[in-house]
Amino acid sequence: MNIIKRSGAQALYDGEKIVRAISKANETVPEEERLTDNDIRAIEQNVRDYASSLPHALGVEDIQDMVEKQIMKHGAFNVARNYIKYRYIRSLARKANTTDERILSLIDCQNEEAKQENANKNPTVNSVQRDYMAGEVSRDITDRILLPHDIVEAHKEGIIHFHDTDYYAQRMHNCDLVNLEDMLQNGTVISETKIEKPHSFSTACNIATQIIAQVASNQYGGQSISLTHLAPFVQVSREKIRRDVLEENEILGVKPTEEQISRIVEMRLRDEIARGVQTIQYQVVTLMTTNGQAPFVTVFMYLNEAKDEQEKKDLALIIEQTLLQRYQGVKNEDGVWVTPAFPKLIYVLEEDNVREGTPYFYLTKLAAKCTAKRMVPDYISEKIMLQNKIDKNGEGHCYTCMGCRSFLTPFIDENGKPKYYGRFNQGVVTVNLVDIALTAKGNIDEFWKVFDERMELCHRALQCRHERLTGTLSDAAPILWQHGALLRLKKGETIDKYLHGGYSTLSLGYAGLWETVMALNGKKLTEKEGEELGLEIMRKLNEYTAKWKKAENIDYSLYGTPLESTTYKFAKALQKRFGVIPGITDKNYITNSYHIHVTEPIDAFEKLRIESKFQALSPGGAISYVEVPNMQNNLDAVIAVMQFIYDNIMYAELNTKSDYCQVCGYDGEIQIVEDENGKLVWECPKCKNRDQNKMNVARRTCGYIGTQFWNQGRTQEIRERVLHL
Repeated sequence: MNIIKRSGAQALYDGEKIVRAISKANETVPEEERLTDNDIRAIEQNVRDYASSLPHALGVEDIQDMVEKQIMKHGAFNVARNYIKYRYIRSLARKANTTDERILSLIDCQNEEAKQENANKNPTVNSVQRDYMAGEVSRDITDRILLPHDIVEAHKEGIIHFHDTDYYAQRMHNCDLVNLEDMLQNGTVISETKIEKPHSFSTACNIATQIIAQVASNQYGGQSISLTHLAPFVQVSREKIRRDVLEENEILGVKPTEEQISRIVEMRLRDEIARGVQTIQYQVVTLMTTNGQAPFVTVFMYLNEAKDEQEKKDLALIIEQTLLQRYQGVKNEDGVWVTPAFPKLIYVLEEDNVREGTPYFYLTKLAAKCTAKRMVPDYISEKIMLQNKIDKNGEGHCYTCMGCRSFLTPFIDENGKPKYYGRFNQGVVTVNLVDIALTAKGNIDEFWKVFDERMELCHRALQCRHERLTGTLSDAAPILWQHGALLRLKKGETIDKYLHGGYSTLSLGYAGLWETVMALNGKKLTEKEGEELGLEIMRKLNEYTAKWKKAENIDYSLYGTPLESTTYKFAKALQKRFGVIPGITDKNYITNSYHIHVTEPIDAFEKLRIESKFQALSPGGAISYVEVPNMQNNLDAVIAVMQFIYDNIMYAELNTKSDYCQVCGYDGEIQIVEDENGKLVWECPKCKNRDQNKMNVARRTCGYIGTQFWNQGRTQEIRERVLHL
């Protein structure tokens, strides 16, 4: 049995430490008030038995709370008082320096929480450790100085989650929709070096990767770029190549036909497109930003975003090459082709590519092939998005999310034109809906009272995020604020104007709708009564964001949080506060946003149909998925799901498995098993290898692919997913 130390490191439970601590307190009271040795041993055994019965490892503080209660149950109140006094003295000593132990455990790679906080960070690497160490200092300052005490306590207790406190001390924000078009067409500045408009497609791709790296180092969330912004440079290269071919022919003294010249030009052009796309693929995978990971970037592929038919055809060439290279994958250290985590790809389903006989259906078939093997691209339905994203002029828009799922709301600029690129998200605070339901003890009237209180708590927490960014100078991140990624402000100018009026968003996240409804009326979201209550809760959440937006001219938006490590944190907090309740708190995770529970048997089409109703009520961001087996030999079924997505839901993905064992060469699904201590570990089904350093595992975590493994809660969730096809 394991425990979690205060430093975050995991250690074996040692009952003798409890016995010694009680014995020391016991010796401080008169003999007639002391516990017997048998009493002390009984207390330790009760603590051990209870801790063993739980589905997760307890923290030291939790165990000490249990010891106190057990001492008092034995009537030894003076012993308990002195035990509490000892804890208090030790607590004061720790508060004198709250970060040392955690930082030292990071350096020694013993901090289990840090190891599994981010499925795309390797905590043994120096740059990651440096980022985590800085994060510990930021958390300490944030908790002690920057945030109100009640918000800090609510975060610690799992009532809310104040995201990314490790970056809060700095004036950094969450997600970006990068204005790559402006930066490429009008030039930019990177590390105080002027970058002019590129003169070829390959150069444009190279500059794009440098922009991605710079943006990632100046914010902490996801970012997105559009391939449409690279498409004009295909024509630039075409003209350049044509000039080169004509020059070569003149030197050689040959006179090929116009058709022959065009064929040579297009052949060379395709080679350059392949090289440019490869630059993006490999640069993104191999770059390491200042936060110790590859840039969290999404690449958007939307044919109807092109300005004219020629640009659309050129964009199709880029999309085709992007899909072909992603299908191939990247080589691991053994030289085996594996699935990379980034860049995330999004392919837009539209009228001229979604069905057999449409002009670009060949791209959709290629996308299906790529999804079946590499889990990307994910899919946006132009049809449904145009219905969901309506601006104040009554017009619908189709555009990409920022990162994995964070969507901007429609915005019309001062010129009366829709604007999406160059906008950003200020940050996220997530409410634990399950905690509200259980605090209300399942009473619906009480639920709404507690709900109102928690919304005000979230509101104040979100205001803290907004106020932290207020007054930020453009000099803090020149690539973002001065050189076109988001804005082109002057030096010394603040970003304040763009924190209001809908230019940027501020996200109210939510988690555990499935368990919340179950706690309130015993129904599932897949049942009529459960669905109705779930939708009512979603509408109520939207009422609050609308009220705040109207009062403050800040674009609050409802966001389906992609819980990663927090799903485990919330689950442990619920078990501690309310115990283990079947169907609600009996897992080491709670369900992401509005999703149907991962264990629920349901077919792919019904799941997407139901979730589409909830997705429409999550304007700040949401994504749905279906879990599928190996579909590489059944692409017709993949396309059928894609076509259903087009007709029914705005944004969805297909999850499959893509693993490799470096010990025996097994290419299939690496399994999750329990070790001798009950811990979930990854194991090759062929050679029984459990060394995570000698296997490549890729799983969809929460809208994006993770490759660095997960905490016990998320690992259990992955293990329990049922197939929908």
